[in-house]
Amino acid sequence: MRFASLGSGSEGNGLVVQVGATNVLMDCGFSLTDTYARLARIGLTPDCINGIVVTHEHSDHIAGVAQLARKHSIPIWLTHGTMRAHPRLMNSPPRLTQINSDHSFAIDGLLVQPYAVPHDAAEPVQYVFSDGTKRLGVLTDTGCSTPHIETMLNGCDALVLECNHDVTMLDNSNYPLSLKKRIGGRFGHLNNTDAAALLARLDCSRLQHVVAAHLSQKNNTQKLAADALSGALNCDPSWIAMATQNNGLTWREIS
Repeated sequence: MRFASLGSGSEGNGLVVQVGATNVLMDCGFSLTDTYARLARIGLTPDCINGIVVTHEHSDHIAGVAQLARKHSIPIWLTHGTMRAHPRLMNSPPRLTQINSDHSFAIDGLLVQPYAVPHDAAEPVQYVFSDGTKRLGVLTDTGCSTPHIETMLNGCDALVLECNHDVTMLDNSNYPLSLKKRIGGRFGHLNNTDAAALLARLDCSRLQHVVAAHLSQKNNTQKLAADALSGALNCDPSWIAMATQNNGLTWREIS
C-alpha cells in the first residue's frame, strides 16, 4: 500500500492511494490538463484511476472531479450533501454512489472508511484507507478535532494531517476579519498548534509516515508546521513530510 499527493492547498487538492493495481483518487481540485500532468509526475495516467472519493464541494477539492470522471468513465463516491451542493455532477452525471459517513465500502482491493468532520460545507467527510492490514488516515479541512475524529485516526500506519495556518501569522495577515474568523473558527481549518495537539493524543505506535498538508501559502511555513508536529512526536522535524501546493508529495510506501 502506498500514497502520493498531486498537490495540497487552497489552489487544488488530490491524493492517490494505491493497493496492488487499484488506484483511488481522493478529491480533484485541478483542471483536466493540470491533473494529467500531476498524475504523470507520479507515473500514472487517468485510465489507471479506479475511483474518486470526494470530501466536500469546495472548488479546491471538487473542481476537476466531474470532467475527469466523465472523460475517463471513473465512478465517484460522495455524500448526499456534497452531491446536492455541486449540481454540475447531476448534469449528465458519471457513475455516482452516495455514501454514509458511518459505513465503509470497498473499491476493488481498497477498504474506504469515511468519517464526518466539522467544516463549512454541506456534508463534509474525510477518509481512512486500508488494505486490510495497514491504515492511512487523512484529515484536512476541519476547524477542530473531535473525539470521533481521534477514534478514526488512532493507531494508523500513516497520517496526512492538515496544518493550515500559524495562528500569529493569520492574526497579523491582511485578510479581512471575517475571513480570519472563518479560517480560524470551529468550521474552518486546523492550525499548527491544534494539529500537533491532536497528534499528541493519538496512538502513534504504528506510524511510518506523517505528512503535513493543506498549508496556507500566506499564513504558514513548512518549518513552523514541521516544528509543531515533530514536537508532538518528539522526533526530528526533518522526519515530517510536506504535501505542497505545486509539487504535492512523491509516493510513500506503507510496509
